[in-house]
Amino acid sequence: MLRVEMLCTGDEVLHGQIVDTNAAWLASYLFEQGMPMSSRMTVGDNLSALVAAMTERSLRADVLIVNGGLGPTSDDLSALAAATAAGDELVEHAEWLAKMAAYFAERGREMAPSNRKQALIPASAELIDNPVGTACGFALQLNRCLLFFTPGVPSEFKVMVEREIVPRLRERFDLPDPPLCLRMTTFGRGESDLANELDGLPLPEDVVLGYRSSMPIIELKLTGPAHEREAMEQVWQQIRAVAGESQLYEGTDDLPARLAQLLPQRGRGRGLTLALAEQFTAGMVTWQCRSADVPVTGGECWPADTDKAGAAPLVGLPALAQQAAQLAQRHGASLGLVVGDLAQDHFSVALHTPDQDFAQTIVLRNNLARHPLRARQEVVALMALTMLQRWLQGRAVYAEYGWVRLAATL
Repeated sequence: MLRVEMLCTGDEVLHGQIVDTNAAWLASYLFEQGMPMSSRMTVGDNLSALVAAMTERSLRADVLIVNGGLGPTSDDLSALAAATAAGDELVEHAEWLAKMAAYFAERGREMAPSNRKQALIPASAELIDNPVGTACGFALQLNRCLLFFTPGVPSEFKVMVEREIVPRLRERFDLPDPPLCLRMTTFGRGESDLANELDGLPLPEDVVLGYRSSMPIIELKLTGPAHEREAMEQVWQQIRAVAGESQLYEGTDDLPARLAQLLPQRGRGRGLTLALAEQFTAGMVTWQCRSADVPVTGGECWPADTDKAGAAPLVGLPALAQQAAQLAQRHGASLGLVVGDLAQDHFSVALHTPDQDFAQTIVLRNNLARHPLRARQEVVALMALTMLQRWLQGRAVYAEYGWVRLAATL
């Protein structure tokens, strides 16, 4: 099996000053391409440490993707480290130097002398094009390993991996078909609770059942070779049965992304639009929806309505439903979704639709009521969007999810 590894560089990555989104993206992308990453390591801006890491990994890996350290400043050391590890000298690549000069000229800027450094690559390396930036990549054979060097800017990195690196790997290596991964997101049951019922299921050869816990959801993943699809689908039916009402959705899209797909499909030939008003969630639902391109025509954030004792009184469900209808009318929207405030461990949500109004009061059970504010806001936001999803799918709008209890409905 092809052993693909990643070497991330930079003090800011090593010390946690920035989140390494490139590594997460690459791991997911390579998995989808049928070449899952075998390991990953991070090294700071230190020449000897970089040389040592490249040499060590080149003795074990078939492919090593090195990310970062190709900029014009003194702490960008990847090209020098590659040349040192290979016993090469750095040479200026005239073609890339001309391309950089043109890049700056097209933008009405003069190229700084420091940028010439980005045209230096090891003498034995193959230049790898970067169509969206000034840092060229390159490929280099070291010991048994083919090394690819890429810039740290995510937009440049992703384009180079997709257009330049993966096609080269497909030409050079006999790659297996991408694995099949079935995913389900659940809410309301703990990881150990689900595992107690699922871990005893017999699985086909080379098929693995995995869990990912990320408050407030648990993701179930059934992963295996594509030729086991039929057997995996049979197991997946059993997993669906165990998940029951705790299942929120399947696939890789999150809930807001699914709503963005569902809303245009409803509305008797016209896509539905959504108006939102929030108290307890303080704009979280609106932000999630707008980030996923849900057709939101209006978003309001209402202040908490507290009494003298400091506890937010619950608005009656008929009144909350009327607020949802008025919200939709104010913004000319088809739907109105109102997330009320939290009173102790209770909260209410109302949904206005062209056909009927819905409202429910939900109780956070003890394990959720003790969580920090943001965690409780995420649960309430999830429940509000789930209410909308169930209506769009033609399912019963009200449901209980283990960690929450349905206290009243309209």
